[in-house]
Amino acid sequence: MKTSELGNDQDIKKKQLCSEVLILLRKINQAIDLHSKDLNKKYGLTGPQLIILQEISHNSGLTITGLAKRISLSQGTVTDIVYRLEKKGFLKRVKSTTDKRKTELYVTTECEKVLDKAPPPLQETFIDHFTDLKDWEQFMILSSLQRIVDMMSAKKIDVSPILVSGPLLER
Repeated sequence: MKTSELGNDQDIKKKQLCSEVLILLRKINQAIDLHSKDLNKKYGLTGPQLIILQEISHNSGLTITGLAKRISLSQGTVTDIVYRLEKKGFLKRVKSTTDKRKTELYVTTECEKVLDKAPPPLQETFIDHFTDLKDWEQFMILSSLQRIVDMMSAKKIDVSPILVSGPLLER
């Protein structure tokens, strides 16, 4: 085989590998998008809304600031989502009995019915599978994803550990 043919074969293999990586990235993106659409269609909720409702359900009486810290979202984002959930009848705000400056968040009975049927957020399923991997596999995946983020110039994008497609707030 000639060296020019070797170079050509290597280029073809690199292109095939690139295509495979891009296809896998699209599959990840699609899985997130499909989960989000299914959640919205069946339960009228977005991923972030589900996470917020579950957190409040498990920790009744949280304030917006406390909730934002627990789920790694900005206070402004949480405020907007809580407002939408309150309009849907899933949450209620109650003035604190111990500190009148604070407002506590509680889920409604209607919300509890929805939460009983709703699937876990996509990241919970991922975490369950990821934590079952051996340490070396976890670090290999982390390293590979860090490299991909670098290659896509996405290092400076500030995100929370919530798997959803598009922005966290629907307008």
